[in-house]
Amino acid sequence: MAKPSPTHAGNPILIKLGKRIRQLRESQGLSQESVALASGLDRSYFGGVERGEHNVAVINLEKIALALDIKIVDLFERK
Repeated sequence: MAKPSPTHAGNPILIKLGKRIRQLRESQGLSQESVALASGLDRSYFGGVERGEHNVAVINLEKIALALDIKIVDLFERK
């Protein structure tokens, strides 16, 4: 199981990003497992991303965006 980042877990930016990823995933009716598999990420790590526990690398954000068939910029809400 992927351990949360001791330095960054719970950071408001990571929480917001995780909520957005979960929102996009659920709006497509996809499970955590299916998106994790499609992105080549471990399911427990992906769950931690959605909970704001991991300081996600840009490469992994791209993998998640591709698995959701969206642009990477769409992972971030715009005001």
